[in-house]
Amino acid sequence: MNVERWAWYSVGLNILLAALHAVIAAASGSLAVAAELVHNFIDLAAAVAVLAGLKLAARRSTAFPYGLYKLENLVALGLAGLVFLSAYEIARGALVATAGRVHAEGWMLAVLAATGALPLIFSHFELRAGRAANSPALIADAREYRVHVFTTGLAFAAIASQWTGVALDRIAALLIVVAVCWMGWGLLRDAMRVLLDASLEPDALLEIRRIIGADPAVSEVKWITGRNAGRFRFVEAGVALRVPELDRAEGAMRRIEAAVRAAVPHVERVLLHAEATDSPRVRCAVPLADAAGTVSRHFGDAPFFALATLRRDDGAIEEQRVVANPHRALATAKGIRVAEWLVAQKIDVVVLREDVQGKGPGYVFREAGVQLRRTDRTALADALDSSRTLDG
Repeated sequence: MNVERWAWYSVGLNILLAALHAVIAAASGSLAVAAELVHNFIDLAAAVAVLAGLKLAARRSTAFPYGLYKLENLVALGLAGLVFLSAYEIARGALVATAGRVHAEGWMLAVLAATGALPLIFSHFELRAGRAANSPALIADAREYRVHVFTTGLAFAAIASQWTGVALDRIAALLIVVAVCWMGWGLLRDAMRVLLDASLEPDALLEIRRIIGADPAVSEVKWITGRNAGRFRFVEAGVALRVPELDRAEGAMRRIEAAVRAAVPHVERVLLHAEATDSPRVRCAVPLADAAGTVSRHFGDAPFFALATLRRDDGAIEEQRVVANPHRALATAKGIRVAEWLVAQKIDVVVLREDVQGKGPGYVFREAGVQLRRTDRTALADALDSSRTLDG
């Protein structure tokens, strides 16, 4: 999405609107149209500032190694200031300037109608482009055009009222002030939230937490935070990893960052703080030949699995349940699928009679940091009892 192109379009449109309103203001003598002309000039300056912000925002240098992402929000903040300046100029003209006779002609109404329709159409497409690019500067500019449609309509009413005998010129100018101030407040509020490092939206944080927690190497997401900077998002999280080896931990973090980037738009950086698992509990899985608790000789073909939660300090069982093997009916790769299923259940230890080292399930467990414990016991209670001494 070329956001700079839309900024150039905005500059061109503002020049056109200013020129047309300047002609009508000079010919009619209307305070409302003159106020709209001031509005145009402020918008033109803002559009140029938006263009500059978009061109500089992603640049990095020695002095700014993380880029100038917040420059777009500074542009939006400056735009809010220009909006308030515009409101002040309009109000001063409406309240202090000497009232003169407003000259109204049909061509003026036709031109004003066109200058109201053009911003409305343009804002629709610019807002869509701004949201797609997550650009606060483009979004702010598009919303300002929506206000332009309303204020141009007030100028239209001011000219048309001259034919009814009810002069609305000053009233229309003051209403333009109210509309412009409301727009300025919205821009100021949104820009300050980002400049003060307000958090990402709760829905976005929940989705990122879900993605990180779903990785097989992650045993726990301890904390997560994020912020906006311009149209980009930055995420930081503390995770407990089951994999002690440095190379596999780094691989897991690269995999997590890629998954977050793929699922959540406009994420520029994912910074993960990896910690060793320190949970006081350990989740164990044991393949069973029957629901009564007979340990199966096989892994992938086992009809049931016992899932138990043990205390790490003394090995006491806190919770235990028997579930059916959801992949037993598969013709091929059932062992790998079962291993992936157990990893998704956040199992820490698998106690089994079959040796799966060097096989597909063994590789799955190794990459996820799941410990394998061989046993020759045939009863579930005895198999769990043989694994009570657990690695930290």
